[in-house]
Amino acid sequence: MTDPLQDPRFLQDPYPAYARLRDAAPVQRVRTGSDGLHSYLVTGYAEARAAFTDPRLSKDTARFFAGRPSGRELHPAVSQTMLASDPPRHTRLRRLVTKAFTRGSVERLRPYIQEVTDGLLDGWAPGGEADLVEDLAAPLPVTVICQLLGVPEADRAAVRGWSDDLFASGEPARTDAASHALAGYLAWLVAAKRSTPDGSLLHDLVRARDGEDRLTEDELLSLAVLLLVAGHETTTHFIGNAALALLQDPGSLARLLDEPEAFAGALDELLRFDSPVGIATFRYSTEALTLGGTPIPAGVPVLISPGAANRDPVRFAGPDGLDLGRDAGAHLAFGHGIHRCLGAPLARAEGEIALRTLFTRFPRLRLAAPEQEPVRRRTRLMRGLRSLPVTW
Repeated sequence: MTDPLQDPRFLQDPYPAYARLRDAAPVQRVRTGSDGLHSYLVTGYAEARAAFTDPRLSKDTARFFAGRPSGRELHPAVSQTMLASDPPRHTRLRRLVTKAFTRGSVERLRPYIQEVTDGLLDGWAPGGEADLVEDLAAPLPVTVICQLLGVPEADRAAVRGWSDDLFASGEPARTDAASHALAGYLAWLVAAKRSTPDGSLLHDLVRARDGEDRLTEDELLSLAVLLLVAGHETTTHFIGNAALALLQDPGSLARLLDEPEAFAGALDELLRFDSPVGIATFRYSTEALTLGGTPIPAGVPVLISPGAANRDPVRFAGPDGLDLGRDAGAHLAFGHGIHRCLGAPLARAEGEIALRTLFTRFPRLRLAAPEQEPVRRRTRLMRGLRSLPVTW
């Protein structure tokens, strides 16, 4: 199979391609680059779940690419985050971060998330139009994670721009430049938090310890980058995808409007139906293995697709339909195993508050151009919308 990114239809709707791949084999070798690079793509649910926890599939990208010229100039703080590491380093870093990023802290953030959501929606004029992505789905999680990390309001627009550029698929120079701009800014911010404590998450990370073990400067910077980017990109796409799914399914939306408290229970199915992560971040085989009946040699890239796995009919009956009564708690939108998204509780809180508030305040919300296909972002990793015009 050729690189799916070369086919505009894949970016708009990858699910037919995922289904064809999965029907042929839940794990198979595909071309994933114009330079002839091949990877093993995992599209089956059982196989994806197994791959997420298989210790023979490493996330240590620095080790994989050592001695291999890439032609890229990504800043190490972006290319070598906690996500790109294995135990014991990953275990240590995650433990240090978790101390400053607990479920309790997310619960304490809920009033602030509600306040930000209300403030954004207050700007939606009666009988008007808005871009649901630009006017809610994007600014909400950016504002929350910047507040949590202690990013000054005056800098947040620039931070969002650099983060967006990191996912500019097909534009490596733009991505590399953004990685250096973002890392440079966060290095300055870390120094500012060290000299002027403010109780932010970033300041907590400066102080975080595991016994006598502190984060090094490089580790602190890479964690700051990871939390900032991961703390809003996926949530933006989750809110946008979920809102679109509900707007295209008036029956499901009407049932939620009858019981607004049911929005929290609908999150798992909305995440399963259109996962904000299409293909998870890079892994490679450290030794030969067999997955889903497919032999995988040592030393090759392995890509796991939560988007495909969440539509596997072997695990979810009628997977191409939105069913808010479905028990979808086993979805893989947040990954699985030791690398499961650390920020999942925050993403769920933001998604639930945003969707419930949006549709209860604007019960007659509808797509401004229902006959047009929504414009998707050009990235294989994330599945999200560039814009979503709505009216009411």
